[in-house]
Amino acid sequence: MLVMAPAVPKPFRVIAKPAGAVCNLACEYCFYLSKKTLYPASRFRMSEAVLDAYLRQVICPEQGQTVSILWQGGEPTLMGLDFYRRAVVLAERYCRPGQRVEHALQTNGTLLTKEWRRFLRAKDFLVGLSVDGPREMHDAYRRDKQGNGTFDRVMRGMEHLQSADLRFNVLCTVNAANVEHPVDVYRFFRDDCGARFIQFIPIVARPEGTSCGSGSSAGQISAEQWGRFLISVFDEWLRRDVGRVFVQTFEAALASWMAAGAPLCVFAEVCGRAIALEHNGDVYSCDHFVDPGHFLGNLADRTLVEMVSSDQQVSFGDAKRTGLPEECLRCDVLFACNGECPKNRFVPAPDQEAGVNYLCRGYKAFFHHIDGPMRLMAALVRDGRQAAEIMSIFAAARRNERCPCGSGRKAKLCHAG
Repeated sequence: MLVMAPAVPKPFRVIAKPAGAVCNLACEYCFYLSKKTLYPASRFRMSEAVLDAYLRQVICPEQGQTVSILWQGGEPTLMGLDFYRRAVVLAERYCRPGQRVEHALQTNGTLLTKEWRRFLRAKDFLVGLSVDGPREMHDAYRRDKQGNGTFDRVMRGMEHLQSADLRFNVLCTVNAANVEHPVDVYRFFRDDCGARFIQFIPIVARPEGTSCGSGSSAGQISAEQWGRFLISVFDEWLRRDVGRVFVQTFEAALASWMAAGAPLCVFAEVCGRAIALEHNGDVYSCDHFVDPGHFLGNLADRTLVEMVSSDQQVSFGDAKRTGLPEECLRCDVLFACNGECPKNRFVPAPDQEAGVNYLCRGYKAFFHHIDGPMRLMAALVRDGRQAAEIMSIFAAARRNERCPCGSGRKAKLCHAG
């Protein structure tokens, strides 16, 4: 008799929004502020009961040895420090033997103080800071409710993180104000901010009336602009920063070229393991699909494990793979893209029900551009060497005629230019 080994439980990720869609800023392109209309009579404050239920349920055997607690918004610091002090206490209480809890906070940084700095450092929080580049670019869309720019306040918040030697990532939306200045934006983060972990998020306004429609086209960029932005940043990164600065899109691409599986949900073959938790305990399929059609339940009625494993959520995740149009299935970079995020698949495909991703042409140009360098880095890593060695390979190529990426082009016209 053949005895089947039990299935290994898959970890899941919860994006928790303790203050819901409430924020002290009014960024024009924000897709989440409109979610307040789902809770017209709410105070938008996560209660002690919801906090307790959430941490008790998310710190579970299915999560394995490391459990990530991610707070987002809106603006999560509006909950105040006492809320997070209590969250840390509860997390320590519910942590199982052999498990470790990691805390993370995504913030606009404007409310950070010395007291916040001390707490975040003491509890080893990973902080994601939202900033869109130098002052003029940042202030174009990231303004407060009075219409004032927020650059100076965000930089003060960053100074708090830097002075405490806190781990922090930069999250930059790529929008109409900064998309044509990719190298300036990247160098600002690298040189002026000292950022070593950078995430770029393209602003795409999904059409109104769709399940995750943004309701605003402020700052939207084209697919071609997105591709050029990524290519320019990649070439700058390739010259001097491999292994020193980590750009999330590039790290995910290298994983795909190594057939290691995409570490980002947008590039994964299926999704559904990253759910959104609202302030009152309501759970939705995804941060970008917080709407009645993707409501999974409430913590008071169903556990997180039940909801993320439900037929509804599994179908939602599988639809990313099964809903690809023929154009995607024939694409030579499908292995790296996997159709990207379903929220962006709204461009009509001829004679097909499934839509093509709005950013398709940009991603295709980018993935074709990086193919040679990615193959080289993947080969280095497989040989037990460091991907960063590619910089010396390309530096040597600048003294020769041909780029080592395999394109056959002159170095000065290709990656080694």
